[in-house]
Order: sequence, then C-alpha cells, then structure tokens
Amino acid sequence: MTTPDVPYRMELTVDLPGSPEQVWAAIATGNGNSSWFLPTDIDEREGGTITVHMGDTSSSGTVSGWDPPRRLEYAEPDWAALSGHGDAEVTPLVTEFLVEAQAGGTCRLTVVSSAFGTGADWEGEFFASMEEVWLPYFQNLALYLSHFPGQTVTPLVVEQAVPGSIESVWSALKDATGAAKVGEDIAVQGLTGRVERLTDPPDPGLIALLDGPLPGMLVLHVWDKGNHEVSANVQGYLFAEDAPAYVEREEPAWRRWLDGLTVPAR
Repeated sequence: MTTPDVPYRMELTVDLPGSPEQVWAAIATGNGNSSWFLPTDIDEREGGTITVHMGDTSSSGTVSGWDPPRRLEYAEPDWAALSGHGDAEVTPLVTEFLVEAQAGGTCRLTVVSSAFGTGADWEGEFFASMEEVWLPYFQNLALYLSHFPGQTVTPLVVEQAVPGSIESVWSALKDATGAAKVGEDIAVQGLTGRVERLTDPPDPGLIALLDGPLPGMLVLHVWDKGNHEVSANVQGYLFAEDAPAYVEREEPAWRRWLDGLTVPAR
C-alpha cells in the first residue's frame, strides 16, 4: 500500500468589501455560497455537512471548524474522485477560510486548501488548477458583497458539451454575447448588464453585472473536457422575487442558445 505522505497546499488571499459578518454570511451559509460560487447546502455548525453541487456531480464534506465570523474549515474526503481517481490513497482535502477585518469597512479573506497524497502527477495537477478555479469566483464574491450582500439568490446553472477547442468555443461564446471589452453593455437572452471581467484563453471568462430586468450577475466560461470536446457554461446569480419563474421558463432557452453556438473551424 502506498502511503499518502506528500503534502499539497494552495493559499490565496483576497481583499473584499464588507464587514466580517457580511463576508461570513457569504462563505458560511448555503445562500451565501450559492450567491457567488456554486449551489451549496451547509448545515451551519461544527460537525455539520457541506455539499457543493457541480452539475451532474457533487462534493460533500464535514464542517471541522466553526468560529463565526472569523474561521470556517471543512474536510472533503472524496476529492480524488472528482479527478477520476476514486481509489487513490489520499487524505481528505481540508479547506480553511480566515476572515480578518481591515480599515475602511473591508476584510481580508485567506483561503488555504491542503491534503496529503502519494506524489502522483494528477495530484499536483489538481492543486495547480485550484488557484485558476478559485480566482474568478473571488471576483464574483467581491461583486456580490458590493451590490447584493445578504439577498436571497436564485441560481441559474446551464452546462453544454460543445465540439471544438477551448479557443474556438470561447470565441463563439464571446461573439454570441457581443462583448468586446470591460465596461461595455451586453444583452443576452433577455438580460442586460455591463461587462466587469473579460479574459481570453488560457483563462477564458466573462462576468457581467446585471441591471435588468433582473438584477444579479452573469458568468460565462469554458473548460476542456478532453476528446476534442469543451464544456460551455452559464452561471447566473439572480436577486429578485420573480427570478425563480425566469429560471424555470428560460433555462431551456439558454440550453438552446449554447447548442446553437457557431464554432469556427480549427
């Protein structure tokens, strides 16, 4: 049996608007996490369960540290399965959030994820990719705290497999929005807003602050699924009483929109 004695660690720090209580509500409650990250269920106590829903799969763990509004920690035992290595000899992935008040009504959030593995290539690749995954979500978090702290969210999550490369699918997705640069207005599937972030491969993504008819945030991104196929994704974070009706009504239209992307030949 291989012993999991190779340490892995990722640490990120971000400055955020808001009080420690507002930041805590955003990272340590189900509604808060679902407002900038992924649909999440949290049993808000030490020993409680946390489950993050990722489309057709999910990752569950146990809250191992609970000190409002300063420190949250949870352990996910099945992180290897997310990379297709469910039988790997690894220790649970432990993630710690530390909230520190700063001057001027802001906070510093430090996130540390760590585990022990066997030194396999996929383990190092998993941790190397974590920073790329987290950073755009922290931009979502900053927007949420600036404009919608404490509000009830209705998530819109649509994922579609599209043949092509990262570059070609992202080009098609960006062209479909009409977005050319940060600060421009866009209108997509009946939602209007302003582009807050727009980056091309190798880190493609768009974040728009929505202003009508539903306030919220719209995030578009792609990632490589392998076998010449890319996952094109829409994530909406909507903050309005009629948002559930919009999601129920328009989710099929968003899927058709992704299905109809005109991907340039490689």
